[in-house]
Amino acid sequence: MPSVTWGVVQGRKEKLVSRVIICDYLKGIGIVPDELEDLELPSTVEVMRERVEFLQKLGLTIDDINEYPLMLGCSMRKNVIPVLGYLEKIGVQRSRLGEFIKNYPQVLHASVVVELVPVVKFLRGLDVEKQDIGYVLMKYPELLGFKLEGTMSTSVAYLVSIGVNPRDIGPMVTQYPYFLGMRVGTMIKPLVDYLVSLGLPKKILARLLEKRAYVLGYDLEETIKPNVECLISFGIRRETLASVIAQYPQIIGLPLKAKLSTQQYFFNLKLKIDPEGFARVIERMPQLISLNQNVLMKPIEFLIARAIPSEDVAKMVVKCPQLVAVPVGLMKNSYYFFKSEMGRPVKELVEFPEYFTYGLESRIKPRYQRLQSKGIRCSLACLLNCSDQRYEERLQADYIETESAGPSFIMGGKLELPGGEIMSDVDEESDDEILYRRTVSL
Repeated sequence: MPSVTWGVVQGRKEKLVSRVIICDYLKGIGIVPDELEDLELPSTVEVMRERVEFLQKLGLTIDDINEYPLMLGCSMRKNVIPVLGYLEKIGVQRSRLGEFIKNYPQVLHASVVVELVPVVKFLRGLDVEKQDIGYVLMKYPELLGFKLEGTMSTSVAYLVSIGVNPRDIGPMVTQYPYFLGMRVGTMIKPLVDYLVSLGLPKKILARLLEKRAYVLGYDLEETIKPNVECLISFGIRRETLASVIAQYPQIIGLPLKAKLSTQQYFFNLKLKIDPEGFARVIERMPQLISLNQNVLMKPIEFLIARAIPSEDVAKMVVKCPQLVAVPVGLMKNSYYFFKSEMGRPVKELVEFPEYFTYGLESRIKPRYQRLQSKGIRCSLACLLNCSDQRYEERLQADYIETESAGPSFIMGGKLELPGGEIMSDVDEESDDEILYRRTVSL
């Protein structure tokens, strides 16, 4: 009678022979099986061939498999089919399953019930829309490997603690899911603390992050700090840095030195605007650094063609940089109404270039015509630079009062009203919101 030991030895020999055959097959198709030494492989080469061919049908190449050969140790029935079926169920398109596996092959080792379902439930609990789950996971498939009580929860908790609306976390995740994998202590908090140190109120920063979550991905030491120093070196005043960032958050993540140098040279060449004037332009409209120079020239050329001296055009641009972003067609209509209907001297446009930034049909015409009917004459600023309510009050009073400066906000301080009055502590809570409405273009 054969002994039990003999049977076990024979079984081991068969497994060794089978492993050698499978490894030879893998080598024959270009797969390096070295990492599979400690892995349990299927009993026959036919089963391994089935796995390889299935992965290839998904769109994976031999090179992709070599990047993570451990995927060949996953059972089709126990691992691959259930995982792929679940991914398709939650919104990953069938045609992109191969791409998903290529980007995150470790998912094939996961248990659908124990590991994948809880992560998806967590995302839904953050208000990520059901139809966006697949999109989010395609962008950042590693989320499926995170522990719920770890980085993801602490990142969300910290953002909420600085004022981010919990209901906005879902849209933030959809836009930029990578922040869920960022450590608070080493990545998110240092970035937040630095931006606050520049004078950006936390409430405004929270609003900014709700709309531009990708700002969290800018490297603090390599990108943000050098860009802030670059702004200062180009003449941007420290007290305006917060306003510049609030208006155009992307500015701290751009290749800034090259962009600023190019635009500064352009403004000096075309309009003789000196570096100090250029700095004031950037403070008022930081988005300008990313505008195409051909686009910038069209409004400038239009104004010069109207016989406005180039030095006056330069003054207009420094005072109201938004001019260079106004479509020439709209500018032309507003200009002809100003000349033909209003019959005013061009010097008023030089003094109040903001005229071109108001809608002709929605504000300029109706307001001017009502003033005309009452026989009232006032400056362009007085006509346009006020709310509808304030405008109605002026009309009812049948006079136009002396103009005064609008509210100003010093970052980190209270809202100062014209005449030097300062808002009381009761109103302090709304200061940030007023700043947001006035300066943040999100």
